[in-house]
Amino acid sequence: MAGDDVGGGSKFAYFVAGLGFGALLALLFAPKSGQETRDLIGAKASEGRSYVTSKSREVRQQAEQIVDKAKDLVAQQKEQLSAALEAGKQAYQSEKSKPQ
Repeated sequence: MAGDDVGGGSKFAYFVAGLGFGALLALLFAPKSGQETRDLIGAKASEGRSYVTSKSREVRQQAEQIVDKAKDLVAQQKEQLSAALEAGKQAYQSEKSKPQ
């Protein structure tokens, strides 16, 4: 189905957006003065920016770690394949050089 392919990151983004929208509505209907409400909105926006910045930094670091691990795995597989190829060549040469 079309709705079944929504990824976890997308669900999280919708959750955060809904959370922010709900918080904004709560602030707008709160019995505070205009200046207090604007200050509170500014503070919450600043907190949201710092949260998003820190989370994006964490995700970037995790992605870099995954890429590094993948590079190491590819290098290891390449070494194993080269060793197996060399062993195959040696076995072929040894069989080829045997008298028939």
